[in-house]
Amino acid sequence: MISYAPLMATLHKKKITKTDLQKMIEVSSATLAKISKDEYVSMKVIDEICEKLECKIEDVIVHVKEEDHQS
Repeated sequence: MISYAPLMATLHKKKITKTDLQKMIEVSSATLAKISKDEYVSMKVIDEICEKLECKIEDVIVHVKEEDHQS
């Protein structure tokens, strides 16, 4: 599972709101909502975030191992 927790921390450090980010990378509110819900977005969006925030991919996403919920 992909988590955008590092992005939220990066935004907080840089004092940038999610709305500001949306304007910076020129994405729809639906894409921003996907990020907020830890849903998949295109690598192009991730690349644009890294470019605009001048950060590494590790500052945007992290892979979190999902627990096996099968019995």
